[in-house]
Amino acid sequence: MKLIRDLKEGDRIFDIYLCKHKQAAVTKNGKPYENVILQDKSGTIDAKVWEPNNPGIGDYNTLDYIEVYGDVNNFQGNLQVSVKRIRVCREGEYDPADYLPVSSKNIDEMYQEILKYTESIQNPYLKQLLEAFFVKDQAFGKSFRNSSAAKTVHHGFVGGLLEHTLGVTRLCDYYCSAYPILKRDLLLTAAMCHDIGKVKEISPFPENDYTDDGQLLGHIVMGSQMVAEKAAGIEGFPHVLLSQIQHCILAHHGKYEYGSPKLPALMEALALNYADDTDAKMETFKEILENNSENQGWLGYNRLFESNLRATRL
Repeated sequence: MKLIRDLKEGDRIFDIYLCKHKQAAVTKNGKPYENVILQDKSGTIDAKVWEPNNPGIGDYNTLDYIEVYGDVNNFQGNLQVSVKRIRVCREGEYDPADYLPVSSKNIDEMYQEILKYTESIQNPYLKQLLEAFFVKDQAFGKSFRNSSAAKTVHHGFVGGLLEHTLGVTRLCDYYCSAYPILKRDLLLTAAMCHDIGKVKEISPFPENDYTDDGQLLGHIVMGSQMVAEKAAGIEGFPHVLLSQIQHCILAHHGKYEYGSPKLPALMEALALNYADDTDAKMETFKEILENNSENQGWLGYNRLFESNLRATRL
């Protein structure tokens, strides 16, 4: 099986992929065609079925595993597959694990590190709150370990939410040593809880798409609600402490235009915002470089970074 990340312009493919997305469309001349996104564990690639009524194009749907025959072309700087034939595969012809992008890091080891951070919290209420999520709630723990942190932008793979949360928590722990004025228990609790709403915002793989609640409410609001629900089950949980945690979650995107319901008003909320932004952008840049590993020159303008990017060359 040739992975999508290894495809090059001029390649001819004849392999099995997950049909991540399928959408009917029409050319300017009124000719029907289909937009398709193919996926394997290494990533996704756009594909076009220019003759959907061709007898060689089988009856397939989104999330089917399909055998694809076609050519890899370059369209406006991006690789694209021109599909000639499609056949829906039978169960047993493929291993679903080959089609789900997975963290390169050990998921069990990352989760154990989250549990160690939980154990390090001194405030009894905050420690109970974290244990309620990461120790006692097995359904949440399973979802948290397997969820992505985003649909496409960064950490969009199995274990991505866990990897991103751990990265943010590590940065916040460093901030506490560099700036002792920060309340470590509050900041680390907020860091470990800042994106918990994503287990409800984004559906599990292979869909990995926004749920109805994700579209209507978003992970920031849902995460704040989830914290409030767990805190309600902890006798005597101080109201002011709950408000501070919820504020950190509600403000962690930093700006209204980035979807943050509140702007940081606590030092811990500001630190969380910078840690979240740093980890997300470093991972995004890393993924851009990995997806352009053969290009040693300029990579083109990127809207997220508002800059023309290139790899570091010594």
